[in-house]
Amino acid sequence: MSRKKEDFDFELSTTEEHILSVLLGVECYGLEIIKAVEEISEGKRKIGFGSLYPLLHKLEKRGLVQSRWGEEKPEERNGARRRYYRITGLGERALREAEQLRVNLVAWQPA
Repeated sequence: MSRKKEDFDFELSTTEEHILSVLLGVECYGLEIIKAVEEISEGKRKIGFGSLYPLLHKLEKRGLVQSRWGEEKPEERNGARRRYYRITGLGERALREAEQLRVNLVAWQPA
């Protein structure tokens, strides 16, 4: 049975929200994402390589981010190639829904 986008689970962890927020409107490679989160949070939030890449793979599998290999020549990067990530439309929707949930939680009043 195929799932419709309306049925998609948009639940995000805090770290996933941070990653998607960094990627909103910009394409980044892993180290840039790590540095952005640390810089923006003034060092209060950190993502390690061991956490980042599994989360990026999970987000990509869920269709929330897309990736591509960089165009750099291996000799320009000491034999390594960068993988660049960008948020998808579905990822933007998940991020908006997470933000709306926070707004609703703050505004909630008991009946």
